[in-house]
Amino acid sequence: MRKMNLQLFAEAIQGKKLVYLYRIKKDAAAEGGTLLAFTTENGRTKSKETETTATKDGSIRTPGTTEVEVTATSILSKGDVMIDKLEDAMDNDEVIEIWEANLAEPAKEGEDKFKGMYFQGFLTSFEKTSSAEAFVECSLTFGINGNGKRGDVSVSQEQQEVADYVFTDTPKTGV
Repeated sequence: MRKMNLQLFAEAIQGKKLVYLYRIKKDAAAEGGTLLAFTTENGRTKSKETETTATKDGSIRTPGTTEVEVTATSILSKGDVMIDKLEDAMDNDEVIEIWEANLAEPAKEGEDKFKGMYFQGFLTSFEKTSSAEAFVECSLTFGINGNGKRGDVSVSQEQQEVADYVFTDTPKTGV
């Protein structure tokens, strides 16, 4: 009997389906998580230093602490207040909440919850670039406290529409 590698039939996830939402932690009572407009790229990196000790039997390694960084690059949107809030949070050493949501993997059918992760950290790098022939681009790097936690992330229909087009049927919408 021949075994099949089912991984060959797995569906790849498009980058636009993995979205990040942000909120200044002190604003949690009044505001929900917000997507950055015109995001062109996101990333999450984990790294760990190790210390090597020479022994008579060969070297052994001792792992250090895991460091996590989240990055975002977006085109600046006219009137964007979230970029300003994030920059101010950096200047004031304020904790920022970050959610990573995989819109390709709903948690439960019919709910606006998706497989994801939650992080808290600080904005450690902010760069605004403006060339003569391109849009203004903002690049952000967040240093994360701890490793983050897995869970289901709520992403409203409105937030999903910002992230991507969603299906709209043909009847009048009343607008």
